[in-house]
Amino acid sequence: MSNVLDLPPFPGARIALGIDPGTAIVGYAVVMARGSEMSMLVCNAIMTPAKMPLAQRLQLIYEGLSEIIATYKPQEAAMEELFFAKNTRTAMTVGQARGVAMLALANGGLSIAEYTPKEVKQAVTGYGAAGKDQVGEMVRILLKLADVPRPDDAADAAAVAICHLNTASYTHTLAGYGR
Repeated sequence: MSNVLDLPPFPGARIALGIDPGTAIVGYAVVMARGSEMSMLVCNAIMTPAKMPLAQRLQLIYEGLSEIIATYKPQEAAMEELFFAKNTRTAMTVGQARGVAMLALANGGLSIAEYTPKEVKQAVTGYGAAGKDQVGEMVRILLKLADVPRPDDAADAAAVAICHLNTASYTHTLAGYGR
């Protein structure tokens, strides 16, 4: 992981950490916005070994996210909400991973926004039922990347960050409107 502290400061820039939570794979992306322009600082995934006990997997997630926060110093964070209808066991373990991610964000002093998968897809593609390929391609286009981020969880995390930066910007504009 490169050290972002060496980058020149960008007055007025907002830096957001987007997270696509999971137990096996946690996608993360740090995106910087300056006005309507966005750029990627980092986009990757924390992978935990399937055979590792859950407590140790959660520890890896916490430590990985804490390191990302310390290195890239995001000002805000956003996470995809948990959405499972079929497998209760999977939902519970992903919920535990979300909790650990929230703890890392809170300990890093970050506010946390949550978005449904539909809200993220709508914000990035304009269509709330877009497929993973469509979301990945729009992330590539919006962030002016050569390739779609991999794995898919990393692209999803970038989409969450984009959604947040656009939505929070709009929300801040509305909140200040007419004052």
